[in-house]
Amino acid sequence: MNVCAKIRGALIAFTLPLAFMNISHAQDQVPITIVINQSPWFAGFQTVVGQYQEKTGNTVSLDVNPFAGSLEKQRSAVRSKESPYDILIMNAGFFIEMYKGGFLSPLNDIDPNFALDKDLYTFDDSVYWDPSTNKIDAKTGKLMSVPINPFIPILHYRSDLYAEKGLKVPETWDDLLANAKALNNPPSMYGIVQRGARGTFDVTYDVLPYIWSYGGGLLKDQKAGDYSIIVNSPETKAGMEMYLKLAKEAGHPSTAGQTQANVLQNMATGKAGNIIAVLAASIFDDPNQSAVVDKVGFAPPPHAPGFQSSPGLGHWLGGIPKNIPGDRQKAALAFLNWFQSKDAQMAYAEAGSPPVSRAVLESDLGNQPKYRWMKALSKGLTTARLPFFIPESAQILAITELGFNQIISGQTTVNDGLNNMAKEMEKVMTAAGYKAPLLPDLKD
Repeated sequence: MNVCAKIRGALIAFTLPLAFMNISHAQDQVPITIVINQSPWFAGFQTVVGQYQEKTGNTVSLDVNPFAGSLEKQRSAVRSKESPYDILIMNAGFFIEMYKGGFLSPLNDIDPNFALDKDLYTFDDSVYWDPSTNKIDAKTGKLMSVPINPFIPILHYRSDLYAEKGLKVPETWDDLLANAKALNNPPSMYGIVQRGARGTFDVTYDVLPYIWSYGGGLLKDQKAGDYSIIVNSPETKAGMEMYLKLAKEAGHPSTAGQTQANVLQNMATGKAGNIIAVLAASIFDDPNQSAVVDKVGFAPPPHAPGFQSSPGLGHWLGGIPKNIPGDRQKAALAFLNWFQSKDAQMAYAEAGSPPVSRAVLESDLGNQPKYRWMKALSKGLTTARLPFFIPESAQILAITELGFNQIISGQTTVNDGLNNMAKEMEKVMTAAGYKAPLLPDLKD
């Protein structure tokens, strides 16, 4: 099977039951089922689930789906009489929908003595929720979930070609543009391949590091309660124009059609000099999937001069549905408690998936070539931001996924596209009861 087929095959949906290994301990906890998305980090999660079963004898089944399919299954499950799933693996773009809807059991309602490990990242305090204020709040909120994966967009670059051409790891977008141009030799090599395809939380996620790092964004300051719409601000426009400049001058000829799988595939087959994507080291260093083994370096996304790198948190959280029996809730929490332990997190990292434990991510493991991605991820997490603090994210994303894709494909101008998105977002925010003032339209 060729590399392209392997990557496509790795992204199809399937349900995977894992048999328990140690019969003598099989009844310690009732069997549980986890609904999860297929992603570059899934293999590592699958590995630690297998280790959990071997060490405890407890049974875990994984229901694995594409991103959108997993989300729809979760939405359906929590609204049913009894959820078929015991742990929901929720993405940064949508977990608040589960919190505000009251669909999850606070973890201390299941076990008053449960505590999050002190070394775990809380990702902009996204594990906490205060139902009285409907806000993320570490001081007054309840512990709702356990971090599962710390994904943020990371620059992946061809370190061998950088060395060959004397290129430096870019700090700014202009640096990246210069490097991409130096490597650009289509169709055999594209200087950069960017995700531009419309999806559930696809092109928006990949555009955010550009527009945030120019001082723009979608909403001004959700965490502080300022919902002013800034998607059509001059700063957002500047970030969007840099994205387009990279695509035009050193990018893929059909950027608007590039999915995450396409982006990873281009790097794995040696056709991309740079990509900005969620961490995929396990793919690129696997000789069965990659033609660029040990040839990919990692760094935080670049930024505009005077600003900082601004990757969006695309992390994943494990939550327990309220509509399952108590014995299943306890079994689910037993797995999450084991998963957050340092030993499990070390095994997770050794299996090629980024850990959610700071103690592991910042350990000496990162000095080994195999784990060279750890320092880039650790540094990137210091300035990473949560994209949404409101449950209306799905409605906002329906607007931005279409709008950004139309701009990238040339169906509309930057000004018209951003202005149209602003007006549509204002309708959603106003209908939901927010004060969300608009900026004046961008003018040509």
